[in-house]
This record gives sequence, structure tokens and C-alpha cells, in this order.
Amino acid sequence: MNGMLRRLLAAVTVVVWAAGASAQTELPRPEQPFAGKIGPTVAQSMPAFPKPVRAPEHAPNVLLILTDDVGFGAASTFGGPIPTPTLDKLAARGLKYNEFHTTAICSPTRAALLTGRNHHAVATGTLVDLASGYPGYCSIIPKSAATVATILRDNGYNTAFFGKHHNTPIWQTSAAGPFDRWPTGLGFEYFYGFIGGDTDQWAPALYRGTTRVETPHDDPTYILDRDLADDAIHWIHNQKAAGPDKPFFVYYAPGSAHAPHQAPKDWIARFRGQFDQGWDQVRKETYARQRAAGIIPEHAKLSSRPKEIPAWNELSADRKRIDARMMEVYAAMLSFQDAQIGRVLEELDRMGELDHTLLLFVEGDNGSSGEGGPEGTTNEIGHLANDVHDSDDWMLDRIDEMGGPHTYEIFPAGWAWAMDTPFPWFKQIGSHLGGMRNGLVVSWPDRIQNVGGVRSQFHHVVDILPTILDAASVETPKIVEGVAQQRVDGVSMTYSFGSADAPDRHTTQYFELHGNRAIYHDGWLANTTPQRMPWTVAKAPVPGAVAPESFPWELYDLKHDYSQAVDLASKAPERLKELHALFLKQAEANQVLPIHEPSAIDTTISIRKTYGTPRTQFLFWGKEVSVSRSAWPPIFGQSFRITASVTTRKGERDGVLVAAGSLFGGWSFYLEEGRPVAHEAVSQKPEDQFRVAAREAVPQGDATVRFEFKQDPGMPGSGGTLQIDINGEEVAQGRIDRTILLPAGIGETFDVGLDTGARVTDDYAGEGAFQGQIHKVVVEVAPPGAPGPHGGTQSVSAPDRPAGQEGAPLE
Repeated sequence: MNGMLRRLLAAVTVVVWAAGASAQTELPRPEQPFAGKIGPTVAQSMPAFPKPVRAPEHAPNVLLILTDDVGFGAASTFGGPIPTPTLDKLAARGLKYNEFHTTAICSPTRAALLTGRNHHAVATGTLVDLASGYPGYCSIIPKSAATVATILRDNGYNTAFFGKHHNTPIWQTSAAGPFDRWPTGLGFEYFYGFIGGDTDQWAPALYRGTTRVETPHDDPTYILDRDLADDAIHWIHNQKAAGPDKPFFVYYAPGSAHAPHQAPKDWIARFRGQFDQGWDQVRKETYARQRAAGIIPEHAKLSSRPKEIPAWNELSADRKRIDARMMEVYAAMLSFQDAQIGRVLEELDRMGELDHTLLLFVEGDNGSSGEGGPEGTTNEIGHLANDVHDSDDWMLDRIDEMGGPHTYEIFPAGWAWAMDTPFPWFKQIGSHLGGMRNGLVVSWPDRIQNVGGVRSQFHHVVDILPTILDAASVETPKIVEGVAQQRVDGVSMTYSFGSADAPDRHTTQYFELHGNRAIYHDGWLANTTPQRMPWTVAKAPVPGAVAPESFPWELYDLKHDYSQAVDLASKAPERLKELHALFLKQAEANQVLPIHEPSAIDTTISIRKTYGTPRTQFLFWGKEVSVSRSAWPPIFGQSFRITASVTTRKGERDGVLVAAGSLFGGWSFYLEEGRPVAHEAVSQKPEDQFRVAAREAVPQGDATVRFEFKQDPGMPGSGGTLQIDINGEEVAQGRIDRTILLPAGIGETFDVGLDTGARVTDDYAGEGAFQGQIHKVVVEVAPPGAPGPHGGTQSVSAPDRPAGQEGAPLE
């Protein structure tokens, strides 16, 4: 169909909008009564098939793109230093929104995006990993908040999701389900991607639907962002081949540029030397480009550097070299991602579908991430949870490996601050624009005629669902699957498509995350002052932390202070008081109370008490079994015993018995030429690798292999002794000097008979698939919270027992 005809049909669509959307407010649509006639004979009867559900006439395809941890000032489209030509082209044929907001962190933004409701109103006040037992924080998106995918699917669209899904409650991420809050339970007919906060680009933990799929191991050409684009193109080809007149809704959410920062080596080389000037100067250069291009107002000020971020000129020469390279990796990752999205759009263009596609590109689910702290790290989880630190010497020695398969890095917080230019702060700071203002590009050639402009109306991620439904002429349903629907909090942005001067329709919006709060109303923003930096880990209540009700408050006039740079709290105390009262009203209406900062430990304990039966023994039958984190044995930071019943034959005496985690933090228990080996990786560093190997091999035929770790008395994470038995006889004993509290990365699984994802050790190739037979594996741990000697974790006792029998559960 040529462009002129498309535009004529678009004009007809406008008339349809004026007349009102389809009156279908109950989904799925009730079954139709038989419209034919039944008589005694065929001659006296009239057949009639039920009419299929069809999308409204001229409904567009919808492509919704959401990137990860990309600040407002990162992409070239919004004045940033990283070239994003795909997004640049979209902006040239569409519109840029410079006052679009997210929730300052991942799961809440994605829940609000999909449902059109405020994040606490759909039980996602924080990451699903930190859920707490309050209505606004339990991470269970209610059935009363149907997703945009469900609504479009039940109105005649095909729906597909590619990339990151971080909205499944963590206790529902195993093979036991339930699966109603996986993508395929939230309205998506097809899903290819990962579940959780991040995954390794080189060795991701992927699912197709709800089934785990493995990517090629040891393939130097594989990388996830390219794979996602390939799969999306393949799905679109098949969808249009089968239903050329049926519109699609594709949600494309790559995990980049979240940690781990990883990219092809040749792309990293493209940015060599481009960030040697440091974050202070890059921020000034970005600010100048933003003003010159009209991306930010002429009056906008450059907010000052917080004291927690060191000045670039105070760093040593070695440190500057390290930090510049980490930024080069991040730039390569974002630019490579942009190129892969470009491949998808080029294919839509080649197919003649791009003009008829409403494309919403949200560049970042929050501000850029400062979770790497002042110095950054090459091991994200190790840095946050396992007390892993990178020395300058170590990082310099491996600087050419940065961004590759042996790093799980995230850059220093100074770069996050620079990538959020011109705003203060970064991700997790839900009170300031650096955490919650992101660039948005909207393109729809059939509908948006005056392209290339900037829109400055205030909008929020909850506005995405109403915009899509409005564009598709689909009404917001009142009942979905028999459940009455709660209010939609967003407003459609279509009113702004034709006018940069149209008055704002989203005039009030609250923000809250981990105690950081803000309230926007008619151009004013009142907000709290952050009391904790994102790189500090709240394993328990933070010592010396300020209670949420004691946070100081600030006040900004955003109509005249675009970048939140001039605090007016002392000059307008009455306005601040009014806005604070408005925040409390919004908090009560959206399940924000009680305001608190969830702790990982409290979350784990409460979830296990509520949704899991306390277990001291875990049974696995056979090999090629993978269990997600929500259901695996807690062998980290405590004593444990693993007993495997196996059969080996000549030439079938190698491979993994049990593995969990990766080289960045994990355990592996395997046979090497028939000899049992235990290997723990606290990190990828040689000094953080611990190995205990048996003196002899298992006999051919049936055998029982036991690995028993007794942790030293003391704090979790301390070392201990590991003993290996074959058929009840000790064959090895050795020291493990340190243990990990949390395996890495986030999507890694507990595997029997193989090592999926990023493997724990290079002692075996690929997945290290076990060559013999595994009949049964028993893992025994101490009861949750059981005290050990001198206050340490309960150690494993090893009473005499016949070979081949498991020990009693630990007490």
C-alpha cells in the first residue's frame, strides 16, 4: 500500500476516533450465540460460523521499545556522546519528548508501562527481588490491572515480547510456576528472553515461552542483542506471512545497557580515547549540545556534581585510564544495541510496514546506574554482595578484556551522573530527575505529519498504555477474565502529536522508591533529599540510616528550572507544605504506605516463610535438570552436603554433577578423568578460585560421590573445609578460604548434569555435560537460621553410614 493511500486511511481513522472507540469493554469477548438456523435436515438449516475477533479497521502495528539503565544524556538523540543513529532517524521522522518520566528503577517502571497504573497500585513499589508483604510492594501484579498485551490480544492483535521480563514474583520463576505472571500469562502469545534483572550477553539464561533454551557455548560470534533482533525479525516474518492484515504488538526490551556492560571487541575499539576527558567535561559537552539542539530549554542550568562523585582531575593517571575504558565499553554496548534495533526497523521498512507502525521508543527504564560506586567493578554481584574488590593493578592488567566474557562490569558512578545530564543524581534516586527522566521518541508516519520536533508536555510511563489503546481505537476494558478493572492512571499522549503547544493533560504525579519521594503538580516538584547511595547494600537496616519520615524536603519550579538545579524550599515554605500534603494524599490512594526501604534479608526470610516449605533436603532425579534461584538449595554462605549416585563406564567418566552460579560467583562439582573435583569461584580472579580434587577416580559402574562442606564458625561468607568421599571413603580434603553469599549472575540456575549459562570454571568445555548416568542427587543443608558453633552457621555432621546411603537431614 503506497504512502498516499495510507494517509487517506489515517484520516478515516481520525474520524473513527472522533466517533469513539469500540464499545467492547468486557474481555475476552463473550461467546457469540449461534446466528444460523437448525432444522430437521441440512436443507432446512443454515450454517453460521462465529465471527472471529478482528482488530479495529486501520489499527496500526505497535512496536514498544524499552532499553535498560540508559540516562537522558547518553544517546546522541538527546545530546549525549554515544551515537545512536537508529534512534536519531526515528526522531527525525517522529517526535522527541523531553519531559517523560519513569519510576527510577526496573520492575516498577515495567509494571507501570504494561498496565498503565502507578507502580504501587499494581504491587510493584520496588524490585520483585525485594518484595515485602504490603499491598503496594508484594510484586504480584493484580488481575484487576490487565496489561496492554492482554487488551490488544483480545481485540484482534498478535502479541510478542523479546528481551527482559523483571515482573515475575521471584517465588514463581521456577519450573513449578505458576506461570500467570510470566509474559505468556500477561497477554503475550510469544516470549523469547530472560526472567530477572540482568543476564550475561555472552551466555544468557533464556526462555522461549516458559521453557529454558540454551544458546551456543564457546561461539565467539554469539551475543544476546543480535539474537533478540534475529528472533524478532523471524517472528514478524511468520506473523505477516500468516496474517498480513492482522496488526501486531511487539514489546522489545533488551537487557542492555544494564550491567554486565559487555559488547563486541571491535565495537569497543570504535570508542578508544573518546572519553579520556572524563565525566566532568563530557557532562559539559553534552549540556552544550542539548541546549544548541533545543533538546533542553535555553534557560536550563547544569546541575552541580554531588560530593559523593570525585572530580575527574583528582583521579590518578591509572584510574583515569581504567575509568575511560569502562565508559568505552558502555558506549559500545548502547551503540551496538541501537544497531540491532535498526536491523528490526529496516526489515519493517523493507516489508512496507514501518509507516503503519506506531513506534514508542523509551530510552531507559530509569536513569543511568550508579550502582558500580565511585570506582566501578568488573563483577557486579561480587561487588554488591560477596565483598569482591578490584585493585587498580588487576584492572589495568586486564583492561583489554573489559566488556568480554570474563567480565561482568559496571562503570563508576561518575559516568552514570554524566549520562544523566543535565539532571542531578541517577538510577534508584526516585526523588530527582537524574533517576526518573528519560528520553522518549514516538514515530507513526501514517498519523504524525509535523515531524522532527520536541514535545515538552509532562508525561509518565503510565501514559504508554492509554496512548497505544487510543491509537488502536481500542477502549479500556471494564472487566477482563471476569475481574473488574481498577482505574488506569495514565493519559493518552496522542493530543500532543499535532501540537507542541497543547496544554499538559498529566498534571499531577507522585514518585517513591526506597524512601526517596517526590510529587509533581502543575510545574512544581517537591522532593526529598537522598540519604543512601545506590552502591550501598541494605542487607539489613542500614546503620545510621535516616528514617523515611525524617528525610529533608526540597522544592523546584520546573517551569523555570528545567534541570532541578535551584532549591526554593526556604523561599516558598507554604507551597512546599501544600505539595507535601498532596504527596500524602497520593500515597494513600496508591498503596505507597508504609514508606520503607526493603532489605534483601528480610525479603528472603518472609518469602520463604510465606511461599516455601522450609527444606533441609533437596532431591534431583536424573541429569539435565535446571532449577531457578527461587527453588534451588541454599548452599551459599553455609555448610552443606551433596551426594550423587552415578554410573560411569570407560570413556564416560567426565562432566558436571552439580553446578550453580558462574565464574563470577558459583560452585561446581564435577568429574575430571573420573576424579571428583569441587571448585568454588568467589569471583573471576585467580586468587578467588578454590579447588579440591580427589586423589583417585570413581570406580567404573555404580558409585556414590559425596561433597561435604563444613563452614568455619563465624560470619556467613567465611571459609571452611571441603571433604570428598567415594563410596563412603574419604579421597580428598581441602580448604575453601572464602565463600559467596550470592551467586552470579542473576539468571543463573542450579544445574544437575551440566553447567548452563556462564560456566563456573573453564576446566570443562561448553556446558560440561556429564557423560555417564546420574540416578539421584541429594543436597542437604542446615535448617534456615540454625546457629552453628560460636554463633556461626550450623555445620554438617557426617556420621558413619553405609556407602550409597544419604545422611540424615541436618539438624
